[in-house]
Amino acid sequence: MPDLYDSQSPLATAPDATPPGPSLRTSRLTLRAFMAEDAPHFHRLINDWEICRRLPDAPFPYPAELAEGWIAASLADRDAHRAEQFAVVESQTGTLVGAVGLKLAKGQKAAELGYWLGRAFWGQGYALEAVRRVVEWAFAALPIAHLTATTAADNEASQAVLARLGFAADGKGSKVFMCRPGHKLPVKHFKRPREGLEPAAPEAAPARTLLVVAVALIDARGRILLARRPEGKKMAGLWEFPGGKLEPGETPEAALARELAEELGIVTDPRDFAPFVFASHAYEGFHLLMPLYLCKRWQGEPAGREGQKLAWVAPDELVEYPMPPADRPLIPMLRDFL
Repeated sequence: MPDLYDSQSPLATAPDATPPGPSLRTSRLTLRAFMAEDAPHFHRLINDWEICRRLPDAPFPYPAELAEGWIAASLADRDAHRAEQFAVVESQTGTLVGAVGLKLAKGQKAAELGYWLGRAFWGQGYALEAVRRVVEWAFAALPIAHLTATTAADNEASQAVLARLGFAADGKGSKVFMCRPGHKLPVKHFKRPREGLEPAAPEAAPARTLLVVAVALIDARGRILLARRPEGKKMAGLWEFPGGKLEPGETPEAALARELAEELGIVTDPRDFAPFVFASHAYEGFHLLMPLYLCKRWQGEPAGREGQKLAWVAPDELVEYPMPPADRPLIPMLRDFL
């Protein structure tokens, strides 16, 4: 997972060309799927010894036909859910500056991160900006529990980017690099769990107690409704019970009825909420206290009105959905009760 490369000419794209898959944005960059038209620019950037010596799968010189084949393979891998490869493009100029991608493990429970930039774009913060965006998207949109990455042992710039994004050293090894056939070079391995996304607070602060309320909505088939935290929120990508914070002067039941109307568009009667259990968990900077209610009656069809995905889940299948640490201990009690 080396650094990145260079291009002097803007990327020419047909006005009606729409790359497949998600398009991600940062303050300066657009991350989108590669297209066949990218091949000449891709080749111009990657055909650089300082790039190829940092990439295990890049020969040097890098043939032009290999660039075309790599792009075609990246699109096939995306269709087959084997990988998500993104072209990194300057938003204002349309210039291709590099690539960042994820190779997905079977079942998509883990993924390997890789990236590189053209040499002309080193030292401008593009690597951190692009990789951070993909890491945030991956944990919000995919069911992965952790990310891994491997760098050449001397690639200190990439190692610094990984450290900034919560990756920790996970051992050393050696690997054959195509640019030096027949030789194994030392590499370093890194790993980043989902929970590591939030950086630690610089200074310890007295923990405050945050009171939130949640509910297990149970349908006629005995399934429980879970909502997935959307991208941009803390712990994005994790599944949780619907609910939220109390406003001043609210009772827990009134707050829950209000939150369900705002989040899911359903009407509930606070008298239909049955107190069940509560969670008490220490997070970074605050302590969460969360009473959980049960409810089997409401009006309307639940819909994610704040961009969150919803899932009706059988009690025995709750363990298959990654949840915040405070919610996980509630699963056995719900499963046994229902």
